[in-house]
Amino acid sequence: MSLNALFNPRSIAVVGASADSTKTSGLPVAFLRQQKFEGEIYPVNPRVAEIDGLRCYKSIEALPVAPDVAMVLLGSAHALGAVRELAAKGTKHAIVLAGGFGESGEEGQERQRQLLSAAGGTRILGPNTIGLVNVSDSVPLSASGALSAGSLLKGSVSVVSQSGGILGALLSRLTANGVGLSKLIATGNEADLEIADFVDYLADDVGTSVIALYIEAIRHPEKFRRAARRAREAGKKIVALKIGRSAAGARAAASHTGAMAGTDRTYDAFFRDLGIVRAQTFGDLVDIPAALATQPALMGRRVAILTSTGGAGTLIVDSFGLHGLEAPDPDTKTAEQLATVMPDGPASLKTNPIDVTLAGLQPEILKGCIETLLNSPAYDALVVIVGATSVRNPDLISNAIREAKSAQSKPLLAYVSPYAPEAVSRLTKQGVPTFSTPEAVTVVLNALWTVGRPLRRREGSQPRPAVDIPGDWHGSLDEHRAKSLFARFGVPVVREKIVANGLEAGEAARELGGRIVLKILSSTITHKSDVGGVAVGLDAATVGGALDRMREVVAARVGRAPEAFIVQEMVPSGGFELILGCHRDPLGLVLLLGMGGITAELMNDTVIRLLAPDISFSRDLALEMVQELRCWPLLDGYRGRARLDVEGLVSAIVAFAAMAVALDGRIVEAEINPMFVLPAGEGVCAADAVAVLTSGLAP
Repeated sequence: MSLNALFNPRSIAVVGASADSTKTSGLPVAFLRQQKFEGEIYPVNPRVAEIDGLRCYKSIEALPVAPDVAMVLLGSAHALGAVRELAAKGTKHAIVLAGGFGESGEEGQERQRQLLSAAGGTRILGPNTIGLVNVSDSVPLSASGALSAGSLLKGSVSVVSQSGGILGALLSRLTANGVGLSKLIATGNEADLEIADFVDYLADDVGTSVIALYIEAIRHPEKFRRAARRAREAGKKIVALKIGRSAAGARAAASHTGAMAGTDRTYDAFFRDLGIVRAQTFGDLVDIPAALATQPALMGRRVAILTSTGGAGTLIVDSFGLHGLEAPDPDTKTAEQLATVMPDGPASLKTNPIDVTLAGLQPEILKGCIETLLNSPAYDALVVIVGATSVRNPDLISNAIREAKSAQSKPLLAYVSPYAPEAVSRLTKQGVPTFSTPEAVTVVLNALWTVGRPLRRREGSQPRPAVDIPGDWHGSLDEHRAKSLFARFGVPVVREKIVANGLEAGEAARELGGRIVLKILSSTITHKSDVGGVAVGLDAATVGGALDRMREVVAARVGRAPEAFIVQEMVPSGGFELILGCHRDPLGLVLLLGMGGITAELMNDTVIRLLAPDISFSRDLALEMVQELRCWPLLDGYRGRARLDVEGLVSAIVAFAAMAVALDGRIVEAEINPMFVLPAGEGVCAADAVAVLTSGLAP
């Protein structure tokens, strides 16, 4: 069902309306009247004949028509019956404000299930919501006290929040900062309509250019993914604040991968794939939309800083340096053009920040400097610093910016150095996104950089290799089975033999030749070195004695002797250890690559990506992961070292990713640690492996 009638209803019933506008239940009718809603308003209250000049109906049944929207202001005990009656009446949408549902334990969860059942074909917003406001068309469907301030500033920023209180806080702060709003939605418990439904609706909303999200949890990741992609493809810019970061990554697992990826890092990858800007703080969720709504994407990292106060310029430069932005000096041509605008200007016109002193506050000079810097090929964006003198005349800045002619579309922001919130708001309202801290300017420029990056390419469905997997391979596989699984999908693994005693170990060592590694074979002990279950640098003469000693040590540490061992060829020196793994997260399959070995978690040099069946994981994407590692130079021939087999590594990553997608639905986690990357032309090999599969039919 379309949500158009929810945002632009012709008729609204307010069930449980109060004649006292100071009460929460009296606010919705008061707000609708205040905003001069042109449709029909039907208050429902059996004890009142009239509210604010409107006839009050004694029951839902008595309503003259089925309303497009009903606001249910009753407590949870009576809301169920009201929703059932509204559904029978044919109401399209019901907004249930009451709490006491899914957020309040098992009893409340059952009540929420009953509410959804009672709704039938009526779509539910909430329960436990403060409602929504269509600011563009002056339709307030809310009981939020934040609306009491009066008229809202209209614009193109829409906000969807899973918290009603946070929606009110954002509303007041965005309005105070001069940011114009379009739609405001509090989704509450999301018994029916959820955040993804509203992102999907806003993708088609001509009044929305920016979608700001406050997220506690994404209940249906694939649904959200589809909606967010559609919104981005429609030209909408999305910024999200996802809370719960501190709880990330704490879980016990067979592999390192789950803990090293962590749920919060997975959200980073999820948002990155969708081109969503992730706000790191609540302040970011206020600052970023102002620029996204009015400024073009940032296509490079070079930023000009125009100032009349040197100290403030230094603060900006310092913040840039910490976050990957550049402030290069003007090139010769740009410096000459600035000198033409200000013939008697200071020598600082040749450096960045470009400090024009107080003389630069003359309107024509300021406009000329802005035009020169916006048109300069040396810069991708411009930040104008508003000092104390300019604060007394903010029109000087806004007029100069509006009148400046630019042949190129580049971001232009302002930073107010003294504390002057009224100047920030005024300039933003006049079309100049303005911020009160250097850090906010940096965050906003990086957000504009993010929305300028193309979405991850869709290259068709991920190939699913036809591979036979024995039916009894489920649960935690032992190392040998795990490596056999990976090898079936094309991942190179070391040669090895399973043995039971010292005699068999010696024979296996002679067959493999050279130095060998001895390990216990177990499906329950995955971190073998922790219990003395690994010995390296052995040969045919020494492996038997090492096996006997290992049996005794492991038995003493874990309470039982290992029944089997692996004799494995030892990887030649010159290889580099990486970790390659995947695990199932609520957001999907997560692929992790990082610096490996026993210090993998300590070094924490990792990158992650989400795998999706509808997007082929290409060699380019694999190479991108490799090159994002801090240890990438060590693979690429750092300081004269031999370059390692990056091409072979890329092939192994692609094969491993194809395996993960092919086993989607069965794979819980899988990991290679270490994956040895050998010198160029010699390939890679998996030296240790973990795999946990659910039971089920093999693909």
